Amino acid sequence: MEIKTDNQIFRNYLIFWIGQLFSILGSSVVFFALQWWITDITEDPMAISITFFTYVVCMAITAPIAGIISDHYDRKKIILIADSLQAFSTLIMILAFLFNLMQFWNLQIFVVIRSVSQTFHFTTENAIIPSMVPRDKLSRINGINFLATSFINVIGPIIGGFLLLFLTIQEALWIDIITFLIAVIPLLLIDIPNVKKLEDREKKISYSHAFKEGLNIIRAIPGLLSMMIVFMIINFLNQPRGTLTAYYVKVIHGGTVLDFSLVSIAFNIGMLIGGIITALKKHWSNKIRMILIAYIIASTGYALLSMVPIGMFQLIWVCVAMVGFSMPTINSLYYTIIHLSIPKDKVGRAVSIDTTLSFIAMPLGTIASGPLALMIGTNYLFLISAILSIIVLMLFYIFSNIRKLNEVKETEVNEKDIID
Repeated sequence: MEIKTDNQIFRNYLIFWIGQLFSILGSSVVFFALQWWITDITEDPMAISITFFTYVVCMAITAPIAGIISDHYDRKKIILIADSLQAFSTLIMILAFLFNLMQFWNLQIFVVIRSVSQTFHFTTENAIIPSMVPRDKLSRINGINFLATSFINVIGPIIGGFLLLFLTIQEALWIDIITFLIAVIPLLLIDIPNVKKLEDREKKISYSHAFKEGLNIIRAIPGLLSMMIVFMIINFLNQPRGTLTAYYVKVIHGGTVLDFSLVSIAFNIGMLIGGIITALKKHWSNKIRMILIAYIIASTGYALLSMVPIGMFQLIWVCVAMVGFSMPTINSLYYTIIHLSIPKDKVGRAVSIDTTLSFIAMPLGTIASGPLALMIGTNYLFLISAILSIIVLMLFYIFSNIRKLNEVKETEVNEKDIID
């Protein structure tokens, strides 16, 4: 029997969510600062690719375990431990920069810690949503969530760029500690429901069985596996843009940390506008078609990046804003489909499988970005990746069963569908 979502639980979610926005802000500033630091000291696409590769490989390995654990253990404690570990790693990183001990190789250790922590946080937070948010509010809450995240990510590069102009990197990183302390207060004050059945709590966890059960859930919903596979392929094709943005700005266009900050801001302003539209829309009658349209807009912006004349940062702003504009629609509708179609007590393992599928290809995309950029050029790499993205999307839309997800409205699987 599912846990009933009432007004008090929903209010608790809003309190929790507000606190997490501060956590996102701190992570955004740290990501910006470290990305620029690596680019500035190396100017090497291979070094950047290796760092991103480390990050996504750890996510891919951690995601299946994180989803199963989030379905079996206290989700509040999981988030608290993950956030605390991330803040502690930032503190150690500050000391390493302070005493000039930070180098490229030991930065990878901190990347591993942050990757594992963020995977547990992301998976658990997504599993919490359907247990605390009424079903009729899921689509709008997902839209508002991406809207707020976009706004925070607009502020993050502004703060990061401003801090790096006037402060050392170790001083700038203190914002992550401050935002952690702000975020942890609401988390400690609320209760997060445990939707695991009482009899299941007494059973010893079998991770292989739970993972297989998650796969059975996904396979039982027509079109869901196809959707996850196409997202996995697109994630692979999008890695050059995500991995090489700082390199593209600094080396290809001769930009500064301010230029990189403005490009990041433009991307997130696009996300903010897209998030507003997504949040205002109450109901999407054709979810998969809207995801397809949004992806085509993003891929067009991606392709146009390859054609921008050297130093024309205003055009770069427009291109990345197109990409950012599409992200809230894609992500909001994607997770709304998952939240509506999967039972609440099994969302964690399903999300972890989705994350694993996405990250199977992402490490290959990140590690390949550097060598491919050196072989064929960053601009050609961006163009080819964008064209392939559109081709893959159209093929899946026409020839797979992904369109069956267009009108998903309620949980589609029963217990009998997932029994071995």
